[in-house]
Amino acid sequence: MQKPLNAPSSNWYVWLNKTAIVRALETVQDLIVVSLCLALFSVMVIQLRAMFISLLPPLDFRAVTSDILFLLILVELFRLLIIYLQEQRVSIGVAVEVSIVSVLREVIVRGVLETPWSQTLSTCAFLLVMGVLLIIRVWIPPTFKGIDPEKRLSTRDKVVSQARSDNHNSHNSDRTVSSIFAEDSDLLIPED
Repeated sequence: MQKPLNAPSSNWYVWLNKTAIVRALETVQDLIVVSLCLALFSVMVIQLRAMFISLLPPLDFRAVTSDILFLLILVELFRLLIIYLQEQRVSIGVAVEVSIVSVLREVIVRGVLETPWSQTLSTCAFLLVMGVLLIIRVWIPPTFKGIDPEKRLSTRDKVVSQARSDNHNSHNSDRTVSSIFAEDSDLLIPED
């Protein structure tokens, strides 16, 4: 009897599921993010130089304030990229903070009194929504394995409830707060 020929074209889907391809694509993506970090760092240095030049007399308060706030926005964006490199996810909290600082920069630079009332009202609504999103993100479950930024809150609640139950049940007193933190720190280590 003859053995059937294994056609290499029939197993093309197997090659797509290989971890080597995924790791290679992640490496390329990390290189892109690193190049973005370097470019953003260069822009921050150029902006810092422009800010020091704007401090020379005659002093324009709006220009200096605008430069400082723009530099803070760049720092937050840099932090967002660093978090992405470390955890392979975009931090909702940092993205919302960048949005809030960007809007506030525009309000400060233009001036509230010089802005039309409809734009001021829409800015207030936007800032309110961003503030609510910052509060709600604590309850949003993480979608990726790795470090959960809201883990500290759940760990604190777990420690407090465990300490209360330990006070009520003396037979469970051998389990300490440090052992609870050790268990939670094991969950924070990303798997390869």
